[in-house]
Amino acid sequence: MADYQGKKITIIGLGKTGLSCINFLKAKQANVRVIDTRQSPVGAEQLDKSIPLHTGSLNQQWLLDSDIIVISPGLAVKTPEIQIALAAGVEVIGDIELFCREADKPIIGITGSNGKSTVTTLVAEMAKAAGINVGMGGNIGIPALSLLNQGHDLYVLELSSFQLETTYSLKAIAATVLNVTEDHMNRYIDLEDYRQAKLKIYQNCQTAVVNAEDPLTKEDGKQSAIYQVSFAEHHADYWLKTENTKTYLMAQNEVVISCEQMKLTGRHNYMNALASIALAQAANIEISGIRTALQNFTGLEHRFQLTHMANGVRWINDSKATNVGSTVAALTGLQVEGKLHLLLGGDGKGADFSELEKLINKPEIYCYCFGQDGTKLAKLSAQSQLFDTMEQAIESLRPTLSSGDMVLLSPACASLDQFASFEKRGEEFTRLAKLYVAN
Repeated sequence: MADYQGKKITIIGLGKTGLSCINFLKAKQANVRVIDTRQSPVGAEQLDKSIPLHTGSLNQQWLLDSDIIVISPGLAVKTPEIQIALAAGVEVIGDIELFCREADKPIIGITGSNGKSTVTTLVAEMAKAAGINVGMGGNIGIPALSLLNQGHDLYVLELSSFQLETTYSLKAIAATVLNVTEDHMNRYIDLEDYRQAKLKIYQNCQTAVVNAEDPLTKEDGKQSAIYQVSFAEHHADYWLKTENTKTYLMAQNEVVISCEQMKLTGRHNYMNALASIALAQAANIEISGIRTALQNFTGLEHRFQLTHMANGVRWINDSKATNVGSTVAALTGLQVEGKLHLLLGGDGKGADFSELEKLINKPEIYCYCFGQDGTKLAKLSAQSQLFDTMEQAIESLRPTLSSGDMVLLSPACASLDQFASFEKRGEEFTRLAKLYVAN
């Protein structure tokens, strides 16, 4: 455990994570100061008045005068003021690094462009069902530092590329990069730069769980996992077996569960389940707990969630599809009896949307594009219409619906151009969906 007593530590960013860092470091008797680039940051009202707070910009002098800077994952390490501090010898870390230095129980680490919240939650449910006192947190919305000193025997962390950039002491018992698709290209030089941030999760881990269908998830020699296992539909340690029209999740030659016993459906969810089984077994979670969780887990809100059904029309909320890869996963293998009405749009974060073109240019797919990058998305398909807002798009499609149709919000974009969060976007979709009522 590191000693922070008397150290001058500047925390950048308030909010839940920033406040968790402040509470942790104050308890360690550090001299804490806080910077937030927003004029009126969320959480300022909860800050102890004795703690200095600078808002509206990065205070370069404070940064240079620090022993340690604890940076919010929302701020890039490449920011000039941070680079100046690094060049002056100031240590720059994140909240996950603080956590890893302190944690004395095994950690399962999960990253990837898509599916990481589902896998993180499912692995935690597996541990819980096996009778393990498990703490789940990280990028999933629960600050990792809040999990300390709670009696947990295992930690399951969802980790973003931003968090991994400033993490150096993670030694996971099991770790995975679920997939790597273009995301956050407004923050990284290119896809390889983004990938390298993700691959840091394998550094010093015991078992790396790699996606055999995605070569970008494999270690490239810079990492040092002791063991490696794979998951994929075929030719992997964890795989799908089809026999007599039934599909099974397999661990080597052992049947874990039949897919018809699970509440999760769809190929992308079966891949998530295989990765979860691999992580759980690497952490010695008993198979009975793994099976129980797989039978009971219903999935996450805003992640391909059936939110309304009337007149034979299914309304699916996949608002958590904030990048192209996530929407590709939702569309791959999707079967719809009638027409698919696909809602696309928001802030694409500089992504290349071309991968969607082959998936959406089908006679039964109609696209309704909106928001900041709606114009770019509308150009991908001849059967596209452009709107300013999601509400306008839904108002337009509602009179065209027939039994067997699906309305799918899988926007391939972040929500922040028009909504406070992807959750708010999903809630608004659900509200609008429920205006479509049975005759």
